[in-house]
Amino acid sequence: MSLPPIEAEAEGSRKYFAQLRELRLQWQKFISPESGSFSQLSMGTTHDFEVAIEEGATMVRVGTAIFGSREISGS
Repeated sequence: MSLPPIEAEAEGSRKYFAQLRELRLQWQKFISPESGSFSQLSMGTTHDFEVAIEEGATMVRVGTAIFGSREISGS
């Protein structure tokens, strides 16, 4: 799962998503089918999921779109 720095515009996340997609392509050749795979690419959130999907995401986190904004409580 990759969460890039929060950008004012979703498009600002594209460079991070593209880089992760390229890393996955590079590393796929080192994993034998018996050992596992890099078939999933989890990246993006409600804020930037459209860009993440355009860059190859197969899973995204969209909790805010479903549940709304939530407060983060401190410890």
